[in-house]
Parts: sequence; structure tokens; C-alpha cells
Amino acid sequence: MNLHTLTSPPRPRGPLFGRGILVTRPARQSEGFARRLAALDATPIIWPAIVIEPPLDRAALDRAHAELAGYDFAFFISANAAEYGAPPVGRWPAGLPAYAPGPGTVEALAAVGVPEARCPATSYDSEGLLALPELARVHGKRAVVFRGEGGRETLADTLIARGAQVESVVCYRRRAPEGGAEGLVDALAHGRVHAITLTSSEGAENLVRAVGERGLRWLARLPAFVPHPRIAERVRALGLDARLTDGGDAGLIAGLLDWAADAGPPAGSNIETRD
Repeated sequence: MNLHTLTSPPRPRGPLFGRGILVTRPARQSEGFARRLAALDATPIIWPAIVIEPPLDRAALDRAHAELAGYDFAFFISANAAEYGAPPVGRWPAGLPAYAPGPGTVEALAAVGVPEARCPATSYDSEGLLALPELARVHGKRAVVFRGEGGRETLADTLIARGAQVESVVCYRRRAPEGGAEGLVDALAHGRVHAITLTSSEGAENLVRAVGERGLRWLARLPAFVPHPRIAERVRALGLDARLTDGGDAGLIAGLLDWAADAGPPAGSNIETRD
């Protein structure tokens, strides 16, 4: 009997094959995005540029959870606010609408038991939320805003100006990472990083500070993909090549795919050109 060895045809290489993509978002949020990059055959390089921690005092957060049913609106200003500010799963009041600035925060809310959060169709930020028709007339309504320590006040201030009673609740703290950038600088110096993703101005500042002057020389040569004009402005001021994308992870991925297609195969990738 003749034996035949059956082999599967080689899987086509993904569109980001051979690209090292620096992921700088906080650790817990990096995992899902890194998986999406890996599915496209990129090599995710995770270096959280912001460390997220719970508040030093939970009293205000616990009080807001106890009074959730008494609010007319609840706002979560980021995925971090969703993860650190939502009550235990199963305790979200059925009639309380939740609002998020973008699809990433909507997904984070769903993961912690807050379903069907509403977000803008465009302009994934506080201004986009404030443009929603149902938030134009909020006089006499009660709102709670779950946010980080030291965050922007645009949302709360505007709701107050429109006549709402607003309670801002700090549910997490941000801090810069302590050391640990030596490996990243080495990866930059040896050409293992081909693009950067930055999702906050503070994270960009922490990254530049951590890598120092030597690392900045390498960073400045790479495209830095950012999801918001405000972040792009700050990233450019830091000396990096900001590339503005549409909002959310989908926008970042689309920007990376367009860049990779225009740039062609990375040096040393041994990618064969196929018709």
C-alpha cells in the first residue's frame, strides 16, 4: 500500500505580517487590541504607557452605586471608567441609560454587565456625546459621570450649564509607568518596531519621557497612529509623526492597514510578491 502524506496548503500571510506594532494603552485594554493585530500577522509589542489604579477613597463611588436608580443618565468617559466605575454585574438598573464616548467604551461596558450603552455616531468624545439630541434638554435631570482623576470637565460643565444636576465620581487614577523602558528602547534601536499606536495625550507624554532622548530619535522616525485630533496635536508637539485615524480600534486598524499597503513589505520580511 502506498502511503500519502497529506499536508495543508500554507496559510496566506496577513496584511501586517512582519510589522512590529507598539501598543501603549493600559495593560488590561492592550490584550484585546493585541489579539486583533496578531490575527493580521502583526507582532504586537505591548508597553503600557499609563498605569490604571483604583481610587484611594471609594466612598463616593460606593455612594453612587447605591443611588444608581435615582439618576436619569449615567456617563462613562472611557473604557477605564467602565472597568473601574461600573457596579458589580447584575446590579445595573434596568431603566437607567448609559452613555459612552465611543465604541470601545460601549464594548467595555457590555463586558461588565451594562448593556446597550449609547454613543455618538461620529466624534468619539465628550463633544460628540453632548451633540446627541436627547441631551439637549436635561434641565432638572440627575446625571452621574464616572471619570478618572484629573480628567476633562467638558461633559459635566456643559450638562450643568444646560440645567442638569451632575455628580462627577472619580473611579480610577492614572500614573506613569515606573521604569521598564530599556527593552523598548532596544527594540526601537534594532528596528523591531515599525509603527506606534497612541490613544491618549498623557500616554504619549509618558512614552516620550520614558524612552529619553535616544529612544525619541527612533520614535520620531515611525508613524504614530492616533484616534482623535486633540491627541494628534499633542503627539506632533512631542516631535512624533502623528497619523490621524477614525475613532476606535477599527479606525486604528484601518489606518495601519492603509499604511502597510502603501509602504510595501518591511525590510527583511522575505515576503514574496504574488499576482
